Amino acid sequence: MTNLRNSVKLIGHLGKDPEVRTFESGKKMATFTIATTDSYKNQKGEKVQDTQWHNLVIWGKLADVAGQYLKKGKEVAVEGKLIHRAYETGTGEKRYITEINVTEMLMLDRK
Repeated sequence: MTNLRNSVKLIGHLGKDPEVRTFESGKKMATFTIATTDSYKNQKGEKVQDTQWHNLVIWGKLADVAGQYLKKGKEVAVEGKLIHRAYETGTGEKRYITEINVTEMLMLDRK
């Protein structure tokens, strides 16, 4: 069995085109969001859809692939691990963010 300690697997649709950045070292990073939607019936029997948005980060050659082939609305399957981090805004406000550091990606839409 693969390592389950910090493992995330999601299938969703891109909310925006990936943003690819290249650092001075030459290392590349792509960031984008995906939406996952679950549906269920409430107590009244009505169908309810619940959409969650996830922030994704991809590094290296996979970032190049994401930047070249992924577009808003496309369906993708990803596997990675959760990363929680904090940062400070320009006004000194502390903010927290949860991201998925993607290690594997599979494009599900047809060409």
